[in-house]
Amino acid sequence: MDLVRIICAIFLPPLGVFLQVGFGKDFWINLLLTIFGFYILGIVHAVWVIARK
Repeated sequence: MDLVRIICAIFLPPLGVFLQVGFGKDFWINLLLTIFGFYILGIVHAVWVIARK
């Protein structure tokens, strides 16, 4: 299941984080990173959130 989340995180980072933690603090941080043009940082953050749990 983590592989599916990581693939989702590559294409749409907030979705990968949402699948892992729901509407928590990490989701909103990732959404802001992705929206404000830091797409690569959003991907890195999403993979980090998925890998740490």
